[in-house]
Amino acid sequence: MLFCPKCGAMMTPKVEKGKKVLACSCGYTNKKQDIAAVREVTKEKRVESAEFVTDNDHILPITDEVCPECNHEHAYWWTKQMRSSDEPETKFLKCVKCKHTWRDRS
Repeated sequence: MLFCPKCGAMMTPKVEKGKKVLACSCGYTNKKQDIAAVREVTKEKRVESAEFVTDNDHILPITDEVCPECNHEHAYWWTKQMRSSDEPETKFLKCVKCKHTWRDRS
């Protein structure tokens, strides 16, 4: 996870001229470092912010989760507020291969 050097907000992925870059809501774009370079910087087993895919004009991150249907090892994920605001968000996952959708129960 990287933060904007101008305003301190969290940088989010954006597709700019066919290249995946990190951008901030203040308008700053990290043109020197693309998403692949960020993956090298964040050496963790589960790098949820390293790979992204666009789905219906939304950018969804990819994580290492095993699909309960086909046992594929990668899934897109997103969160949604299902209950009142004092309850935590629910994390949903969708298999990259078979498109099966399930909730993260952890």
